[in-house]
Amino acid sequence: MKRVLIIHGWGGRPDGNDWLPWAKKELEAKGYEVILPSMPDPVYPKIETWIPFLANLVGDVQDTDIFIGHSIGCQTILRYLETLNNEQKVDKVIMIAPWGVSLSEKAYEDEEDKETAKPWLQTSINWDKIKTKARGFIAIFSDDDPLVPLEENSKLFREKLEAKIIVEHNQGHFSGDDGIQSLPVLLKLF
Repeated sequence: MKRVLIIHGWGGRPDGNDWLPWAKKELEAKGYEVILPSMPDPVYPKIETWIPFLANLVGDVQDTDIFIGHSIGCQTILRYLETLNNEQKVDKVIMIAPWGVSLSEKAYEDEEDKETAKPWLQTSINWDKIKTKARGFIAIFSDDDPLVPLEENSKLFREKLEAKIIVEHNQGHFSGDDGIQSLPVLLKLF
């Protein structure tokens, strides 16, 4: 059975009021084994805890594994892929509202948020290595995301990973706060 690992974003939860529980249910109905963990300390996500947590969760990576990330969960997946050895590869990575180069000022509620985001924005990523670790990358953005600037982030993922870029309309940051309870575009990728 193919595995799908869904990694929530900053402040997210696997049982949140958003599209994540819906995606788990829909993909399980299609016959996938879906792993949707609660990431450690989601209010203050740290590279040094999230990446090892994901690696432990994955265990033996399989070339049929599919990863889905939301927001900072996308970076978590990419940074995890960066740790794989030369022979290891996954099927595909689907990124919902990914960011790599910038966040809008609205993303920071206070100085603590700026300090939390800083390592994720400033710690280098080996894009060339990551690009070899999946058969395909897909990045889904919204044209009205208040947190993730569309133009520069879509350009980054297109150029660095040759990701297929999908732009949805009026989906905000694809969160429960934006009223997003399902994500039909995601199911079209399966």
